Amino acid sequence: MTTKLFGEPVRRREDPRLLTGQGRYVDDLGAGALEAAFVRSPHAHARIRDIDVSAAIEVDGLVAIYTWEDLPGALAQPLPLLIPHPALTHGRTAYPLAREIVRHVGEPVVMVVARDRYLAEDACALIRVDYEILKPVVGVEEAAQSAQLVHEGVPGNVGAHLVQEVPSAAGLGAREAIDAAPHTLSFRLDIERSASMPLEGRGVYARWDADDQSLRVHSSTQTSTSVRMAIAAKLGLPLPKVEVIAPDVGGGFGVKIVHPWPEEILVPWAAITLGQEVKWTEDRREHFISSAHERAQVQSVRVGFDDEGRVLGLDVEILHDHGAYTPYGIIVPIITSTQLLGPYRIGAYRVEFSSIYTNTVQVTPYRGAGRPQGVFCMERTMDHIAEYLGADRTRVRAANFIQPDEFPYDQGLIFQDGRPLIYDSGDYPESLRMLKELIGWDDFPALKARAAEEGRAIGIGIGCYVEGTGVGPYEGGHVQITSDGRVHVSTGLTSQGQGHETVFAQIAASELGVPMERVSVVTGDTRRFGYAVGTFASRAAVMSGNAIALACRKVREKALRIAADALEADPRDLEIVDGEVRVAGTPGASIPLATVAVLSNPLRYAFDEEAARATQFAGVASYDRPPVAEGEEPGLEGRDYYSPIRSTFASGMHAAIVETDPLTAEIRILRYAVVHDCGKLINPMIVEGQIHGGVAQGVGGALYEKMVYDGHGQLLNASFMDFLMPYATEVPFIETAHLETPSPLNPLGIKGAGEAGVIPVSAVLASAIEDAEGIRIDKMPISPSDLFDLRRAATD
Repeated sequence: MTTKLFGEPVRRREDPRLLTGQGRYVDDLGAGALEAAFVRSPHAHARIRDIDVSAAIEVDGLVAIYTWEDLPGALAQPLPLLIPHPALTHGRTAYPLAREIVRHVGEPVVMVVARDRYLAEDACALIRVDYEILKPVVGVEEAAQSAQLVHEGVPGNVGAHLVQEVPSAAGLGAREAIDAAPHTLSFRLDIERSASMPLEGRGVYARWDADDQSLRVHSSTQTSTSVRMAIAAKLGLPLPKVEVIAPDVGGGFGVKIVHPWPEEILVPWAAITLGQEVKWTEDRREHFISSAHERAQVQSVRVGFDDEGRVLGLDVEILHDHGAYTPYGIIVPIITSTQLLGPYRIGAYRVEFSSIYTNTVQVTPYRGAGRPQGVFCMERTMDHIAEYLGADRTRVRAANFIQPDEFPYDQGLIFQDGRPLIYDSGDYPESLRMLKELIGWDDFPALKARAAEEGRAIGIGIGCYVEGTGVGPYEGGHVQITSDGRVHVSTGLTSQGQGHETVFAQIAASELGVPMERVSVVTGDTRRFGYAVGTFASRAAVMSGNAIALACRKVREKALRIAADALEADPRDLEIVDGEVRVAGTPGASIPLATVAVLSNPLRYAFDEEAARATQFAGVASYDRPPVAEGEEPGLEGRDYYSPIRSTFASGMHAAIVETDPLTAEIRILRYAVVHDCGKLINPMIVEGQIHGGVAQGVGGALYEKMVYDGHGQLLNASFMDFLMPYATEVPFIETAHLETPSPLNPLGIKGAGEAGVIPVSAVLASAIEDAEGIRIDKMPISPSDLFDLRRAATD
């Protein structure tokens, strides 16, 4: 196999393990450990008057019952507010176990530990909690207008309020620019709640070593290093005494980025307190009612534009439902409010959002993290402008594109990483040209006319997006070449099935010139790499990929220097191919990289034949310098970090053709096309897999998935019996094409690709359904029943 693997469609090396049941997840660990279960609130808003555990303590096999009153020190304090922001004036987080008030159905109230999960559940069923039921606040608009408060001391239920505005080149504010524009439109848009549904829910398994006073925790997390720091802080343990490992993780999609979850500190605390191993595995209902949701927003849009459809002013007001708590701050509405600008040059822009508390499950990032809402806003705006002008929808978009020679392009806003929203590279006109060709945009009117003759209603839709990826602050990589020639790579961020083992091995193999089979990769294990941020926001390849490349380059430089001494050659004349360091153009003048690794580590003792070559009587290059030169370290290994000055910005465009049934209003996707630009491709096959998975998730968000709350704050569809997700039968074949505009911000020229597939799907399908039906679609998801009602309303 060639050692130049960057850019090749290498098959995922983790798949055989994961697809044949050989993966090891948290619940596969800790056989024989005590198990925890939780009593959770059945009410959306209530005061706890009493907790009676007398019946539960009779359960044979019960080990412990804990309420908030039992929690010591920092564990009894509210959970961290992870990302404070000046606009988050009334941030609120939950206690690990509820203290006095519960604010959503599913909030943990009591923790039970027993010999096994069955007994723990039995004990939970016998615990009686006396609640004084309070009036719940459900629905973001209702909450904004309600006198009833979710939290005392939070007037109007407004947790955060933020305004960002960019004036026009002439200095006009957005509202002035709209008033002065030749044409104006105003409309409202709605997006419902949805949630990530990883195959594996959350899980924690903790083991305390009383002799060593150390704690090892396995967690199904996207942020093992952050969980480690949170556990150390909350439990008062020295950081070096805490290890956190993320084994195989069955999907994250954002929900496992919150840290710590109550269970991630309660289970380790119980393990320490009881001196026994303790584990907890989330069931599906718990995931629905006690983890996190996303998406719900109400958007009010006002736009001014000229005869060509160029946007002269855009004013967007957003009501964002962040549920009962704000553990992750206001990242989601910040992303919506900034990323909705997409690939467009807007004359003047004003955005204002209010983040509102409700008595529903908290809102934290879910794949796409605020971007689907933003793209839905902007792309619906583009479609409405085109409809008003009677213009082709792609022509209106093209009239507003930032041009390739305008990069880097400063949108004048502050992005989610606290840094300027400056696009690094892109070619939006070329992306549009490729998409129109891929989907057959210009031929569609004839196709639509033929379908109409057959009594069929078909429509075409389009959606464009720009996605901030690779957010900082940093990631690191460590690379070691051992004396058997194997390359060991470790990085602190975790993997939830994205193919990190493959792409990081590709990068290392390419940088070091070794066969990929010789490279192993470890992620998410604080024993191997203690500094990291985590896997989210399409950042892993950009952040850890570049850090690993930089670490490899350090190792390569050292290897060439050592090999040059051995070969009596100039390092500049050396190359590494298939694990051999050789003099370029001189066959036979070479040395295995494994031998270079041996030579890098002067030894006193010989452990094997290779090691004997590095012992003290094996000969030295010079008696005038020490075996380990000043400034050097023994061994062939290196560590480096990548910390970007700001995010990279991937982009793309999707188009779909749909057909709507004239009787049942069923919506069927006939074709789906994607043009995607994530800079230099590390592995096109994996990028396509990410796109396909994202589009499938987007189809779910557009046509099927929503969280249905009643007026009492009860989630009515908290099971897979009632929460609809698309099967393979509902996901269309996805046609893809790649455009590469390398990022100038990092050594590899790459941008993230993990979330792109999901971002524009609601906008694309709304556009297509609207084109098929001739009915305005301003609310997603849309079901056949919804479409039927819209048809009836249109004919009334």
